Amino acid sequence: MKTFKTMLKTELKVSLRGVDMIIFAVCMPLVVLVVLGIVYGNKPAFDGASYTFLEQSFGALASISICAGGIMGLALVVADYREKKILKRFKVTPIRPVLILFVQVLIYALYALVSLLSLFIVAVLVFGFRIHGSLLQFFLGWLLVLISMFSIGIMVGGIAKNVKIAGIIGSLLYFPMLVFSGATLPYEVMPTAMQKISDILVLTQGIKILKAAILGQPVGNILIPIVVMAAVGVICTTVALKYFKWE
Repeated sequence: MKTFKTMLKTELKVSLRGVDMIIFAVCMPLVVLVVLGIVYGNKPAFDGASYTFLEQSFGALASISICAGGIMGLALVVADYREKKILKRFKVTPIRPVLILFVQVLIYALYALVSLLSLFIVAVLVFGFRIHGSLLQFFLGWLLVLISMFSIGIMVGGIAKNVKIAGIIGSLLYFPMLVFSGATLPYEVMPTAMQKISDILVLTQGIKILKAAILGQPVGNILIPIVVMAAVGVICTTVALKYFKWE
């Protein structure tokens, strides 16, 4: 436990010095929230809607930090540690190399949690945001999205030949999801053709789960997104465990 705490403290300091995740995983979702809140305020999502535009979009905003941490942050740091032989060195010490991977997962999960809490506090206190459905359902959905997206990051970082290739793969996954999944541009305002493209993306299914929890929609409406996210988590984790390269 002492080794774990020391490693967590050290790796967290290294991560914070980079400030990338602070900008993209914490600050950017908050900026988007404030902009949407100022532009749309408490306006209904559409004529006759019982919920506001912000309530409809909150789940997407909460997903931005998860996507950034899993697809870009986690994938790149794992690939970087492999390329620099850091994981290989741990294999000849009493400390198992899997411990540093767990520490990295925990660090990026903390970024996502800080982002979620920041978004929730600002949305509630400044813009009157509220969850119409179950808070527990929302949190469980958030955990499912986090596990699924992080499993993709671990898989990419574990099998990419080097950090450059991991960065290319991560970018090809991250930026389309950031733009087309509803994380920045709301799904409902997209043209039909763009919505069809969006439905292919993994994060879109995760956002549907969070949105349903916020708006109080029945779980039956999101069975397919739940199955998709769970399947992605299982498949990517299986691939990572089978083909992960320590050096």
